[in-house]
Amino acid sequence: MGRALIVSAGANSNEYIAARLSEMGYSRPVIIPSGAEARRRMSESDFELIVVNAPLPDEFGHELCITAVEQTDAGVVFLVKAAQSEQLLAPLNEQGVLLLSKPFTTPLFLQAMHMAAAGNHRLQRLRQENARLQDKIGQLRLISRAKCCLVEHAHMTEAEAHRYLEKQAMDTRRDRAEVAQEVLEEYADRSE
Repeated sequence: MGRALIVSAGANSNEYIAARLSEMGYSRPVIIPSGAEARRRMSESDFELIVVNAPLPDEFGHELCITAVEQTDAGVVFLVKAAQSEQLLAPLNEQGVLLLSKPFTTPLFLQAMHMAAAGNHRLQRLRQENARLQDKIGQLRLISRAKCCLVEHAHMTEAEAHRYLEKQAMDTRRDRAEVAQEVLEEYADRSE
């Protein structure tokens, strides 16, 4: 499993949260007592799960949760007393923070942690898919630019340029994008 960050100032709470996260497979969660230190750690390391136990000595904690959602891919859970949870639920929910009212049962706590971790996994898959699609779009743009270059400089039709790139890629057992890059470099050298 990934890494977990616990932001909490209470020793008893820290023991409880760390023990439950260890049961879930998060070996040695990082425990930080303040929001300022947590922000520094979030910028240095990747965490799969961030648990903020309000209040913190330097802030209440809801701002830290919003920062964590904006700056990381971690699932963020905010533990707050029931009296404050009603007013914070809607704004934090809109930001993507999972709010858990204290006191809570162990099964409810574990369920919230699993939901936050699942959100992190889903976000990671979406980011990977996005990166794959961005790469594919980049390749298609490169191929289109190479076709335009062949149409302009080699006086081919668009269909002939397409066929040329396809054939070169098949004949040399390379990717079409590699062949397209070669064509662009070749005609760039000729125009200089």
